[in-house]
Amino acid sequence: MRLRSRTAVLAGALVLAIGTGVPAQAAPLVTLDTGHVDVVDVEYADGGFELHIHHETQGELDPADTLLRVLPKAKTTVPDDPAYAFLGAPGRSVWILPQVQDPDLLFAGLSTEELEAGVFTGDQVTVTLCAVSGPGKVSVFTTDAVGNPGVVFNSRDGLPDATALPVAGHQHANWAFSAAGTYRVTFHVSARLASTGQVVTSEPMTVTFKVLNP
Repeated sequence: MRLRSRTAVLAGALVLAIGTGVPAQAAPLVTLDTGHVDVVDVEYADGGFELHIHHETQGELDPADTLLRVLPKAKTTVPDDPAYAFLGAPGRSVWILPQVQDPDLLFAGLSTEELEAGVFTGDQVTVTLCAVSGPGKVSVFTTDAVGNPGVVFNSRDGLPDATALPVAGHQHANWAFSAAGTYRVTFHVSARLASTGQVVTSEPMTVTFKVLNP
């Protein structure tokens, strides 16, 4: 697995640094602001879940070393439509990474593509948004062919929020932020094993977004 390989390399560098008396360097921060990114990419191995970020060109990334930037182009206003009240008052500013790919912004999703059928009851897992810290609210929502929204997560009305995803699947959605600034967004994943009925839950994973003003 690529993440394990990266961890092994970092561990080797630490041993080398100690052996030569050179201070170990922190991993460089990877900054992403365009391209296809799975904000939560789920794997299951050795009886437990492993969560990471996955980018179309950078591969698997440790969230602790990764910054997802929401560029100024994402800034828009809340529609004057009661169906979008979960985003705030009509006309207020909101930054949205869209469900349909824009080459100038991040194309953000959730992925269970590496999970196999038959392992979990109902062939599904639950992704939970546990906590949000930052200057505003975070919402994740889908839109249908005629523009009707379906809320997946919404920190405005309290957390945790959870959604069920099929294994071997992939979901893109709109990721909305109500103010500019830095957000730390924490997720975990759980599922029931089909073989034993035991519920397995991942460790929390915190993803950092930086929302930029024009």
